[in-house]
Amino acid sequence: MSDASLTPEYFEDLYAASADPWSFATSEYEARKYDATIEMLGTKAYERGLEIGCSIGVLTMRLATRCRELVSVDVSARALAAAAERCAGRTNLHFRQMVVPAEMPAGPFDLIVLSEVGYYWSDADLELARTRMTEIGPGATVELVHFLPKVAEYVRDGDEVHQAFRNDPRFTTVRSLRADRYRIDVLRVA
Repeated sequence: MSDASLTPEYFEDLYAASADPWSFATSEYEARKYDATIEMLGTKAYERGLEIGCSIGVLTMRLATRCRELVSVDVSARALAAAAERCAGRTNLHFRQMVVPAEMPAGPFDLIVLSEVGYYWSDADLELARTRMTEIGPGATVELVHFLPKVAEYVRDGDEVHQAFRNDPRFTTVRSLRADRYRIDVLRVA
């Protein structure tokens, strides 16, 4: 593991080179993964949700239909501008530029979605994120969604992120899905 998380500059450089560096808006794979992400939440409606790492807002649009209020954060100003444009007209959305977990919006939240972010964090930041989630989301649903294959420049792979949460007694696993290239775990904060 690494003792350093990927920097905000890493992500600004990606968005400077491409408006959609992971093809979130056009990929059939991403669309299927987003369908599964929403389906894994069941039918519950949430009062106040937090999306950590909203990128350009494709999943944000879907999550906004499940939450009375949704706070979506990202480290990249470029990504947030694209997300705000994509989600224009949605009055239940609030966007914030933050470096999570060093910064975290004030809770409480009854839904926290961590999608495609945890593998960018150092061991210390992954631990801090888990602690901060328990502080701002007592009793909350936490949904983890991560790509599984190891990417060379990332700190860890998706399985390692999910195992860190599943091995933490502050979280209880509610349901899990493992596809060929991604994994979803829905947890509950104790």
